[in-house]
Amino acid sequence: MTKITVGLKDEIVMKILHFFVTEENYRPIIVNGVQNEIWLENLDNDISLIRININYIHNNEQLKTDMRKCEAIRKTIKRKTYKLKMNMINILLDVRDEVTPISDKCIESIKINKVGDLKKNEVINSFFPTFKEKVNNKKAGLVGMFQMTDELNMKTTTEDKKLAKVFKPSKYPVITIGLIIINILVFILSIFNYEGIILNFANNGELLKMGEVYRLITSMFIHANVFHLLFNMYALFMVGPEVERYYGKIKYLIIYLSSGIIGGLFSAVLNNSFGVGASGAIFGLFASLLYFGLKYRATLDGILKGGIIPVLLINLLIGAIYPSIDLFAHIGGLIGGLLLSYTLCVPNKGSKTDHINGTILTLILIGALTYFLMTK
Repeated sequence: MTKITVGLKDEIVMKILHFFVTEENYRPIIVNGVQNEIWLENLDNDISLIRININYIHNNEQLKTDMRKCEAIRKTIKRKTYKLKMNMINILLDVRDEVTPISDKCIESIKINKVGDLKKNEVINSFFPTFKEKVNNKKAGLVGMFQMTDELNMKTTTEDKKLAKVFKPSKYPVITIGLIIINILVFILSIFNYEGIILNFANNGELLKMGEVYRLITSMFIHANVFHLLFNMYALFMVGPEVERYYGKIKYLIIYLSSGIIGGLFSAVLNNSFGVGASGAIFGLFASLLYFGLKYRATLDGILKGGIIPVLLINLLIGAIYPSIDLFAHIGGLIGGLLLSYTLCVPNKGSKTDHINGTILTLILIGALTYFLMTK
């Protein structure tokens, strides 16, 4: 009978891979043109990239070449994922003793011969304090390899199910359809007494100061003319179902109404005329989709640059060109949508800290706008 053994290098790689995937939520990524390397990514971590290099490096010149390649790949991933800063750990498993690892402000290179070398590393201990404990709990040899392989497979399966749930198609965007129907019905009613609707329900700073705060909500469902209605309802029909699908119906409705209110406050502070329309709320939905795209940018490759960002910029530019369009409501809705999305959290990507910080920032913004309105 042939005896199956596990090489030391294979065991080291498996223990490192197992820790970062199962304990720190890194995921393997495909990097074209590399061999005998494993790249791991977690854009929510301060250390966004982990590279495990199994290739033999025999001199300092080869190491410098390897570092240049490493830096080029890091910069490419940083650009594609819109990260302002991308730190990386470069783990070298097969380096000649005389060769000294090279590190810079963004890449920490670590030469190891055994897992214990990583346990002693200051950077590892600083950013991953549970590394030593978790790795020590893993069995050595073939039994340990099978156990870690099973756990890696289970983790991958679980994450795939979570991702599939987030991107599961929604058959009926009930909230979006309901909002469109309400806007159309209000517009039909306004045909019979448009001036009365404006005077009693449109947004206006002076009337808000007199206590008529309900105008922040009612003004969202009033439109100046049929073209204004059609343009906004088309935008709502395009972006609404996506936000409703990704965030869920309750969060979607909160984002929509709150963005509209914050947009209305911006408009009331910076404008003196009456304001109507769903634009602020719709810009909040665009912002929430932008926030979702940033959180899932590794999955939604190219959607930000090719879809969301250009649409936002074009609409803001149109608002800046035409004086009849309430640009301040658009900007306020955009800011409100980002804050509300941060507060309510994207599925599987948020934390209690995000919820608390987002709530505080939102309340500060509303408080500041209220103060500026009252002292205007």
